[in-house]
Amino acid sequence: MSVPGIVTATLDGEEIAARVSLGGDDELFITPTRTIVYRSDGLLSDESADDYPHDADRLTLSDGRRKTKFVLEYALEGEQAFTVPSSVTDDVLHPVLAGVLSGNGITTPGETVVKTYRFSELTLIITSDRLVKHIGGAVWDGDYEEYHFDDVTKLAFEDGSVATQIVLTVGGRPERIKAPNEEANDLRERLKRALFEYHDVSSLEELNETVGEDDDEPSRDSAVDFGSGVDPLDADPPAPDDHDDTTDTTDDTAGAQSDPLADSDSDGVTTADPGHQSTTNDGRQGRKSHAVSESADNGHSGAVATTRSDTESQFETATDADTTTEVDNATDQPTEHVTPTVEPNSELIERLEALETAVERQNEIIEQQGETIEQLIAELRQGR
Repeated sequence: MSVPGIVTATLDGEEIAARVSLGGDDELFITPTRTIVYRSDGLLSDESADDYPHDADRLTLSDGRRKTKFVLEYALEGEQAFTVPSSVTDDVLHPVLAGVLSGNGITTPGETVVKTYRFSELTLIITSDRLVKHIGGAVWDGDYEEYHFDDVTKLAFEDGSVATQIVLTVGGRPERIKAPNEEANDLRERLKRALFEYHDVSSLEELNETVGEDDDEPSRDSAVDFGSGVDPLDADPPAPDDHDDTTDTTDDTAGAQSDPLADSDSDGVTTADPGHQSTTNDGRQGRKSHAVSESADNGHSGAVATTRSDTESQFETATDADTTTEVDNATDQPTEHVTPTVEPNSELIERLEALETAVERQNEIIEQQGETIEQLIAELRQGR
């Protein structure tokens, strides 16, 4: 088929990579760097050939009932657009998008675009070397993702009643892509064929065996092995009698066996003498119940018993105070522990003050505008 003379002049020596009929004598020509839209003579227009460079930053389609608008956005030139009949939208999109990917250096010389799919706001492009995915209103822009076939370690499919999920494992991470069932079979076969040809295999099983990770190698998601240098805590520690160091106790109230892990410094827990209530390093009172007996001759009540529930109540009250008090069983003297006071966030205070200043300024401006409006109304009334 001959090429119109006006198109030949526009080519400037470039070869035509693809051409699509737009109906009648109108055609679309694709070169390595441009898309050329040819319009033949008509009742309302003269013959023309407009070109659209492929180094666009964004490609957007606007589908209508009869026409589809292709919009290419450029960093300096702004937007350029052309329309084609809706019946040839997919035929035009495929070569144009292939040219845009090449013009932006996404595909390499010799790499071919196999097929383009549009599922609502999801665009998938299968090439001979990779799978390109874009989500959004545009068909393509800088937010695209690509999965090179060199990095694929597994391919699987999960069938559903409405859609099929393509599970492409890349670099050890599964990427799930959902496609409607009416087009999923075509996508499945083309993607498999592209991967088979790239890795020189003939079946899905052979592909996964060829590109699959070695089971002997540790997975990136596996637990880290710290070796056997640190032994875990003994679940059944020896009784106190088995230790060489023993402590004689003469106080019947402290005769109960102490916790064998009580001397551990783990979790920041500090232990005190048996006659002293224990505290943690964050200033909280110990939960153990204790009793304080005081002599009636000193004017105190006979016996005061603090139960676990009373201690919990005291703890909740103490968290709102700056100091907490403990009772030393040995001396019956209260001991104060100072709880650190939280310093105010100076940066937050400055931001709040700046915000208050801005609000006050806005209020002043609004008041001034109100006065101006009232003055204008008054002047207009006087002018009457």
